[in-house]
Amino acid sequence: MALLQVIVLAVVQGITEFLPISSTAHLILVPWLLGWQDPGLTFNVVLHAGTLVAVLVYFARVWVALFAGALRSAMRPLGLGPARGVAALSSSDPLARERELQLSPYFLWLLVAATVPGAVAGYWLESYAESTFRSPLLIAGMLIGISLVMWLADRRPTLARGMETLGFKDALLIGAAQALAILPGTSRAGITISAGLFRNLTREAAARFSFLLATPIIGGATLKKAFDIWEQGLPPGASVVDYAVGFVVSGVVGYAAITFLLRYLQVRTLKIFVAYRLVLGVIILAVELLHSSN
Repeated sequence: MALLQVIVLAVVQGITEFLPISSTAHLILVPWLLGWQDPGLTFNVVLHAGTLVAVLVYFARVWVALFAGALRSAMRPLGLGPARGVAALSSSDPLARERELQLSPYFLWLLVAATVPGAVAGYWLESYAESTFRSPLLIAGMLIGISLVMWLADRRPTLARGMETLGFKDALLIGAAQALAILPGTSRAGITISAGLFRNLTREAAARFSFLLATPIIGGATLKKAFDIWEQGLPPGASVVDYAVGFVVSGVVGYAAITFLLRYLQVRTLKIFVAYRLVLGVIILAVELLHSSN
């Protein structure tokens, strides 16, 4: 694979992993539209590993607080109510809120509960994700269909809840929505943010929970593929240098994308992403029809 192709795909992954426009779809579509050979799921997972590091770094102090709180609560009965205590402290900088959260010791269990549906879907449907689900027509359909879901969610008039109000019912519903992300074109960020909006979270709170929720799923997929590579070796023609460059570039760009989206959703809606998905879906359908008619 040419170095330019590696960098382009890594930039695409870094941008689209956290924006609600489907990274998997773009990693399939960019080679398809440019006539490049599909790099395959292994390379895609390497790029996802780069964005995993990005989200871990961005929310590093949050994860430390989550695990510290869980350890402190280990000797107390597990509460099943909302994760009370998630509240911003003194900072006037909105982007620093996550670093100054007083996190409930039960918030980690919300993430665990929300992760289960996606993990089950990924386990049972992995073989389809590598083959059947990579169809351009399916991608176009999901881009268009989920854009309508995002549009409806974004129009709700009661988007006022913060993460401190999240309970296990909210977590399970958002986690169930995340299971749909196994279908390329859905967008893990898009469907989980939408589910959060349907639960009346603010756009920023929905995005922050979406990013935290993405971490174990991306991490699990990355570890599984790494184990497969350890057992079977890299695919034929794979280059360690290409994988390393892709990993670094996707991580750096992914960190920038997280920062951008959280800042953007403080004052803007999802309309631009809805429009982009609709246009892209229509273009894919048109190109596919032209290919099939030739």
